Amino acid sequence: MKEIFFRTNDGVKIAVNHFKDGFDRVVVIVPGWFMTKDSKSFLELSKEFAKSYDVLTMDCRGHGRSGGYYTFTAKELNDLEPVIKFAREHYREVYLMGFSLGGALAVLEGALKKDVSKIIAVSAPCDFGKIENQMWHPNAWLPTLKKFEPQRWLSIRPSIVIHKKIKPVKVVDRISVPVLFVAGGKDVTVKPWHTKLLYEKALCKKSFKLFENSIHAEDIFLEQKKNFTEFCKSWLEIQS
Repeated sequence: MKEIFFRTNDGVKIAVNHFKDGFDRVVVIVPGWFMTKDSKSFLELSKEFAKSYDVLTMDCRGHGRSGGYYTFTAKELNDLEPVIKFAREHYREVYLMGFSLGGALAVLEGALKKDVSKIIAVSAPCDFGKIENQMWHPNAWLPTLKKFEPQRWLSIRPSIVIHKKIKPVKVVDRISVPVLFVAGGKDVTVKPWHTKLLYEKALCKKSFKLFENSIHAEDIFLEQKKNFTEFCKSWLEIQS
């Protein structure tokens, strides 16, 4: 694995872990709010997918080794732009996998940029303003506590400015490539109806997978590593 850096069109440095093993297809992985490419969860996830594809796992602005301040999807498409451009220049096919707000970004990228071959959106909110985020619920704070990493937490830099955001549910019908929508049945952060609604509104070739006993985003992977990984990889291959 090699760390590489890009610069966005608005001047923000973006850090990416490149897992390169000679595959001609690549998975671009986008963590959500408060998660980074170097977190234990995403390092493990990246290594699992790197068994079958090359992988580019990124820190969005305001996270980890990237610069800037996080704007909760308002400006983060700028972060994806140079990463996906690099991927398209070096690989036959580019797959985009996003988690939570990273899943929302994957939907927005597919709808507005149309520059990836397939999309996996995990626990993606349909509208930032409707996220439940029941932080007091054990299904929210217990996983957060278990994933506690001081260095990661200290690296998070949210913007204090409120920016206008595009609602994924308003544009998901513009996506033309296959999309796998994934949700956790016990998610209290972004409840599964969000992702189900995105699935229902999408007009592209699409699939919906509910992991009934799992919770939010990368926790679905952590709780059901084999099932999650095999399901996603199988879906990517079936769509080929």
